[in-house]
Amino acid sequence: MGEPLRIGMVGAGKISGAYLDTLARLDTVRLTAVTDLDPDRAKAAAMQAPGDVRVAGSVVDLVSREDVDAVLNLTIPAAHAGVALVALSMGKHVYGEKPLAATREEAESVLAAARAGGLRVGCAPDTVLGTGTQTARKAVDDGLIGTPVAATAFMTSAGPEDWHPDPDFYYRPGGGPLLDMGPYYLSALVHLLGPVVRVTGAASRPRAEREIGSGPRAGTRLPVEVDTHVSGILEHAGGALSTLVMSFDVQAARLPRIEVHGTEGSLSVPDPNWFEGLVELNRGGDWAPLPTSAGYQSAGRGTGLADMAEAIADGRPHRASAELAHHVLDVMLTLLDAAHGGRSLPVTTRCERPDRVDLGAAQHG
Repeated sequence: MGEPLRIGMVGAGKISGAYLDTLARLDTVRLTAVTDLDPDRAKAAAMQAPGDVRVAGSVVDLVSREDVDAVLNLTIPAAHAGVALVALSMGKHVYGEKPLAATREEAESVLAAARAGGLRVGCAPDTVLGTGTQTARKAVDDGLIGTPVAATAFMTSAGPEDWHPDPDFYYRPGGGPLLDMGPYYLSALVHLLGPVVRVTGAASRPRAEREIGSGPRAGTRLPVEVDTHVSGILEHAGGALSTLVMSFDVQAARLPRIEVHGTEGSLSVPDPNWFEGLVELNRGGDWAPLPTSAGYQSAGRGTGLADMAEAIADGRPHRASAELAHHVLDVMLTLLDAAHGGRSLPVTTRCERPDRVDLGAAQHG
């Protein structure tokens, strides 16, 4: 292997710990600098990481450093595009948390800047590169269910206010179950069935307020400014139809996370919010578990960044790509447009179905 890709991390909040754990055990990436609006959080993250990690005073300071090749963008969603554009303007690759941007226009500006500079942009979720989704992907590729006909994807909960002490952002523009959790499910569906070409949707907002149920603000009531139950039908380029339900209005359910149905059988696919999980196949009899047959093993948050680092070195496309994240964002926004307009709408963006991760593919660590 050559020299590791040197990473500058912007944002040292809760999710950063999971990234630090993953980056610390891989030799294709190395954290060299970190910055956060809270200097104490930045210092704590720098101390957690191995090696000599510098604390930068600002985003501009960090992206200006000569020992930063790529920026890991772990800021809040509203800041994703702004930080990415600053990094790209300084000739740095970018990998960020989902979503890629808050709007189509912001996402397109990020992609345009990357193309102009010959730079890479990657985006979470990378959970779909683990053995759960990838084993299911290989089963589809190998024809174990015949020709894919349909899929279902369900994320149902009563909402985050029961456990999250500050759930306000979930109910403001840019939040809601679709934009918050949809990237996991839609990224998995694209890996399994390919890009989406048309959507039909419906959405509702049953409650005007929510009440925080835990923490120091328990009892505080929040206005609900977004749809909290979204249903959609997705038409994939290959002809399969996916039914999607994303909800913060379901008190209890026994719905599967994802199932894929074909002319010869059906697959039960694990929760795409996790890297691993049991994949089961039914070809007209009983459900039977499939052995793990694809995906990065022992993967964690940051696996997509490591995949991007190896792709840069190997000159191949990276899997957790900005093009995929842009398509997923466009699918979600188009679905909301369709729901509000009471009609079916075409999805104008396209992306390549990412390469499958073979089981033998090892991230060096």
